Amino acid sequence: MSHPSLRTTIAQAAGREEADLVIRDVRLYDLITGTLTATDIAISGDRIVGTYASYEGARVIDGGGRIAVPGFIDTHFHVESSLLTPLEYDRCVLPHGVTTAIWDPHEIANVLGAEGLRYALDCASSTIMDLRVMLSSCVPATHLETSGARLDAADLLPFRTHPKALGLAEFMNFPGVIHAAPDAIAKLEAWADGHIDGHCPLLSGTALNAYLAARIRTDHETTGPAEAFEKLKKGMAILIREGSVSKDLHALLPIISAETSPFLAFCTDDRNPLEVAEEGHLDFMIREAIAEGAPPLHVYRLATISAARIFGLTDRGMIAPGYRADIALLDGALEACLVGQVIAGGRPVTPELFGARTPVAPVGLRSMKARRVSAEDFAATRHGPDTPVIGVVPGRIITEHLRLSLPPSGIALDQDIIKLAVIERHGKKGSMSVASVHGFGLKKGAIASSVGHDSHNITVVGANDADMALAANRLGELQGGFVVTADGKVLAELALPVAGLMSLLDFEGVRGKLTVLREAARTLGCTLKEPFLQVAFLPLPVIPHLKITDLGLVDVGRFELI
Repeated sequence: MSHPSLRTTIAQAAGREEADLVIRDVRLYDLITGTLTATDIAISGDRIVGTYASYEGARVIDGGGRIAVPGFIDTHFHVESSLLTPLEYDRCVLPHGVTTAIWDPHEIANVLGAEGLRYALDCASSTIMDLRVMLSSCVPATHLETSGARLDAADLLPFRTHPKALGLAEFMNFPGVIHAAPDAIAKLEAWADGHIDGHCPLLSGTALNAYLAARIRTDHETTGPAEAFEKLKKGMAILIREGSVSKDLHALLPIISAETSPFLAFCTDDRNPLEVAEEGHLDFMIREAIAEGAPPLHVYRLATISAARIFGLTDRGMIAPGYRADIALLDGALEACLVGQVIAGGRPVTPELFGARTPVAPVGLRSMKARRVSAEDFAATRHGPDTPVIGVVPGRIITEHLRLSLPPSGIALDQDIIKLAVIERHGKKGSMSVASVHGFGLKKGAIASSVGHDSHNITVVGANDADMALAANRLGELQGGFVVTADGKVLAELALPVAGLMSLLDFEGVRGKLTVLREAARTLGCTLKEPFLQVAFLPLPVIPHLKITDLGLVDVGRFELI
């Protein structure tokens, strides 16, 4: 949109000229005092220029007495894990009041490298919401897996000055930081004067001190109050997460207070369109937090002004003159957080506004290069009285390192133990590993995914080898996606041909496919609410305690293959 001159902006603020847009008759929620005050809101271009006064405007929106709050800020997420292209994500989430979102595209970067970063920045330049991009710091995430690409500091630096680039993304290789690995040091030094996101689950003591000494400033992997308070006391901002798999909100509610609210924010770190439709997005987190007793003023601060200041976005997070005109109008009470209308950068959000965006061509449409597999490839390699088994914890991406007695097949349905495999899909090594996992509830069939954080090799779990092979091979035919099989048949599938991560369907179409997939998983006996995303986190070797990659089982505490 066009930007008025400063003289025009000042004249509109003073009421000497009509504002470009006036939202009349709202109750403005003041994030300083917590009061609600009836007022008009005047907007010039993409900026708020007037509050606590009456204004005339070239265009007027009747607020109808609704509550006006600043647009919400999702401080850490991955578009790819929504299974949507960025422009569809925009259309899915912006109506929930999320006007700024901070994206680490390391999923697509681990598949496509610099091409994935360029795609992310191009899309961010076209969305209605202000989509900011953190440049992916860990591609590959570790040396314990086979990734599709590698990005060193020199590869990232050309993107640093892009107007949508905000900083260096989550530094997952915390052992590399603590032990001063040369590639980690090169990236940290290159961003020494910029924002660096953290990722350090359960890190404490002098190891945490070492990590923070590198000027890493945030963490979204904190799962309990004791861990959170140590990090807060050491100057780290905590991004409270509630995604489709990782659900930490309720555990971290005790840390929200007047004293801590400037150093806390909310993030989703991945919420799929089915869960957005069923529950909501950041609006859901706000409702849940308030319902559990957190004061509304503190909660809305986390979603807005605190998030903005933690990330240096000093032009947003309040409804006040000079701030970016990102506004959510709420139907009903603050506690309900029901978003009725959204203003993003001074523009009322409408279907026509989405339709006017510049399209961005998809990339990575032929990225699935995995070899075909047979049932014989899934023969168990570990069994006996003291076999390492991955223990799934529902609602968490942290897994348990179990030691169990297993039969030669690696499957014990009476103990809720099935088989698990990861197959390299980037056409590099053709490597594959097989192990066992506890906690899915499957009695038959298989579930396969090309979404496998962070290197995105094929991950498949199943109760028999033939259905596992069928599911894995079908992913190759689809060029990525989710597949459910049983008794030699494909029961449900969703194609994700954009780098094997994102669908070309609209978000309504993806939501419908996910509903069918979820139901198909239940027919196998699956007891997990989000089995596909749970599968996707099994090969993530930077999250404790036991994980699997195409190279084998990983003891995350020791950071080595076992």
